[in-house]
Amino acid sequence: MKLDILAIGVHPDDVELSSSGTLLKHINMGYKVGLLDLTKGELGSRGTPEIRAKEAQNSAQLMGAKVRENVGLKDGFIAHTEESMRAIIPYIRAYQPDIILANALSDRHPDHGRAAKIVADACFLAGLVKIETSWKGVPQEKWRPKAIYHYIQDHQLHPDFVVDISPYLEKKMELILTFRSQFFTGEEAYSQEPQTPISGKDFMDFMRAKARVFGRMAGYEYAEGFNLARPMGIPNLLEID
Repeated sequence: MKLDILAIGVHPDDVELSSSGTLLKHINMGYKVGLLDLTKGELGSRGTPEIRAKEAQNSAQLMGAKVRENVGLKDGFIAHTEESMRAIIPYIRAYQPDIILANALSDRHPDHGRAAKIVADACFLAGLVKIETSWKGVPQEKWRPKAIYHYIQDHQLHPDFVVDISPYLEKKMELILTFRSQFFTGEEAYSQEPQTPISGKDFMDFMRAKARVFGRMAGYEYAEGFNLARPMGIPNLLEID
């Protein structure tokens, strides 16, 4: 299956938190979207890998994503190694996305910045014909996405561009809350779990405020911000918002 966009996150809820409004918008426009988690989030203070895997699939189904895969790298210890990049390349070649959305270039969680570099380099290497990979026993052809955009996570990085998600903000919040083990829902089931910086109601308020701040920069009600590792080409200045 060829995808238009493959959104990659090192943890199962990274994509929902930072770029799911953008994905919902493009799905509504008819584009094919897929998700790829690099780890199972097994070091998270709340929930279990099994619970998070089920939550991730529920979110993908609610979003309307065509596929959600998990590479199975080690949470907390993801490293820029040949092994890590070789593990990611087959997914890039299998789904042939035109655009990759990846983790923040730098962030509070050290996995995020490392994943940004690993994914970017895996995208480059996926385009080299002499790197041989296979998918379900079938040799793969080389493939390199046209662009990689890095979503913004916990650190308040200044975006290079923002995407208007105003009609999709409520659905984005619904997607985030499919990860019931991680975020505040008011449910008794997780009330005894350890409290984390993202498990309180104040974090959900922050997510709304963050989207409003990004939106204000461009005259939108709500938006998501992205960074570039290289300049973006603009074919027509008059078509920029």
